[in-house]
This record gives sequence, structure tokens and C-alpha cells, in this order.
Amino acid sequence: MVVLRHEIGDVLRDVRQRQGRTLREVSHSARVSLGYLSEVERGQKEASSELLSSICVALEIPLSVMLREVSERVALAEGIAIPDTVPTDMANEFAAKGSNKPLASV
Repeated sequence: MVVLRHEIGDVLRDVRQRQGRTLREVSHSARVSLGYLSEVERGQKEASSELLSSICVALEIPLSVMLREVSERVALAEGIAIPDTVPTDMANEFAAKGSNKPLASV
């Protein structure tokens, strides 16, 4: 069973680590205690939407991008394939108007 708070925490931790930032740096920027942020990242606490927004601001990523990553991970765990935003045939149609190369192969 997928637990949403675990997936959110994993995404937040992944983003922070990719940026090479410490829990202390992000907790200070987000104005949340280091211990609480650590619990959120470990999936032990379920953060409010306000807190998630504050953490995303501190990480300099849009909340929507973080939630999309969470959504993709949940779908993967459920065995669901999420189609790309733009269907390949439509992307190729628009690419053909501007170049000889289809977008799918770019």
C-alpha cells in the first residue's frame, strides 16, 4: 500500500539532497524546526499544505512540480502508466510544422 506522506517525504529529501543542502539550511529557510522537517522527510509526519508550500519555497521548486513527482511515484507504485502531457502524435504534428524532426526522437 502506498502511503502518501512517505512519497512526499522521499521527494522532498531527494530534491534537497540533489541541491546539496542540509536539513538545517532548508528548515531555517522554511521556518520549520529541523526535527519536524526530518520527520516529514522520513514520512513520519503528515505536513499541512501551508508547510509543504513553505518547504517548496525554501527548496526553490514550485509546489506543483513536487506534487507531480509524488503523483508519478504513486502511479508507478500502483502500476499505472501516466501519459505524457502532450500525446506523441500531436507533438509530432506540431514539430513537423517547424522542422523535419519529430519531437519524439529529439
